[in-house]
Amino acid sequence: MTDFGAAFQAAITLVLDWEGDLAEIVSLSLRISLTAVAVAAVVGLPLGAALALFRFPGRKILVVLLNALMGLPPVVVGLVVYLMLSRAGPLGVLGLLFTPLAMTIAQMILITPIIAALARQVIEDLWDEYAEQLQSFGAGPGRAVTALLWDARFSLLTAVLAGFGRASAEVGAVMIVGGNIDHVTRVMTTSIALEVSKGDLALALGLGIVLVTLSVAVNAAVYLVKDAAQKRQLA
Repeated sequence: MTDFGAAFQAAITLVLDWEGDLAEIVSLSLRISLTAVAVAAVVGLPLGAALALFRFPGRKILVVLLNALMGLPPVVVGLVVYLMLSRAGPLGVLGLLFTPLAMTIAQMILITPIIAALARQVIEDLWDEYAEQLQSFGAGPGRAVTALLWDARFSLLTAVLAGFGRASAEVGAVMIVGGNIDHVTRVMTTSIALEVSKGDLALALGLGIVLVTLSVAVNAAVYLVKDAAQKRQLA
């Protein structure tokens, strides 16, 4: 208990000082996750809206596949990206394996289906509600995409924040494609796993505190966004 108390105090000191390995690891983690979320949002939001508004052969299969990909195992994504980026893979010539960019790609693949699937449901519900009104103004599905995306911006932001929560907590895929290299690809989740195995509880706890704080902040943001959206609908 004494060792744990000392480790916890050291962890608090590390977080308050915000320097050294902890600051570097957190900074890299946020850079990778935020980049992955931004790219996933650019791809996932229009994709979800298109699946919600347009009817074409095979649409239902794509919707089912997209929903299934929301639960895609991270280690499988990591393995696929590793095989694609390895020297023997089709993209091996780019030399991206064991780099932050490879980790960003893996996270983007993981969270794009989440953002797209949630966006599809939100936009589809809005279209069911406002279809007749929009069509009376001559706005078909194609012209309604932008309007519905804007109208659903609060709910869609919730989807994006959910994607960030998944990305920031991911460990399996980034471990495989990043290699957990010190000062290069070591992020919060992989560092916690490594430091616990080494017995360095102070750094592991410090990173854990930051990760939990981020998780709470994301969930609080989701709640506030939903609350703002509900108040806007009632206004």
